[in-house]
Amino acid sequence: MQIDPPFGYSEIVPLHKDRRVRLPGPGEIPEFCRKANAVPISYSEFAPACRDYPLTFVSTDSGRTFSPVAVLGVASGENLFLREGRWESSVYFPAYLRRYPFCMARVTLDSVEQADRLICVEKAFLSDNGERMFDDKGEPLPAWIPIARLLQDYEADIERAREMCAILADYALLEPFTLQASLKAGALSFGGMYRVDEKRLEFLNASQHKTLFRKALMGRIYAHLMSLDNFARLISRKDAAPAT
Repeated sequence: MQIDPPFGYSEIVPLHKDRRVRLPGPGEIPEFCRKANAVPISYSEFAPACRDYPLTFVSTDSGRTFSPVAVLGVASGENLFLREGRWESSVYFPAYLRRYPFCMARVTLDSVEQADRLICVEKAFLSDNGERMFDDKGEPLPAWIPIARLLQDYEADIERAREMCAILADYALLEPFTLQASLKAGALSFGGMYRVDEKRLEFLNASQHKTLFRKALMGRIYAHLMSLDNFARLISRKDAAPAT
């Protein structure tokens, strides 16, 4: 059995009901996000996330599939939303990070990817001094109930985000773009991102428009387009950040 860890996770293992887990303390953030200039977001997060971050789309397979992300920095290994090692309290904290150290992982068995996802945990967070998630009968304890709900809701939300991206790609609405900006330290060019070409919306047929509205994608599209104004605020953060 092969378990592929999601972006940012190191080594994940299935969560067995007899194991204890060290839960992150207040304000504790995953180590990987300290040097992540983008983090995945899901379908329902467009509304809250668009207020604070530029929301764009990225592709890891040359434009065949896409994923939505919140942009955190304009350089490799840069997160401009940390304050004294903690996530800035005044901005939205993405669900991808809130679920850590747990996740729903894809499992490959005999070279075949299984349909069901497996609840896993970052191995480093297993600890005999950690918190029990289940009782001796295997029933969930109070600490596990909100975590399980978050994992289930997030997994369903990610599937809706995948469907949204597939539709946007099928309708040829996504175009690559590069951010060009002037900083105190000099000119900046930051690429590898895709955005919705608003002009192409006009040329969709009636059936395509109906699909976008029926699946509530138009709201996400305009949340994404309005969020691009946040690049100006991100550049201001970059200029105000201490030099490294």
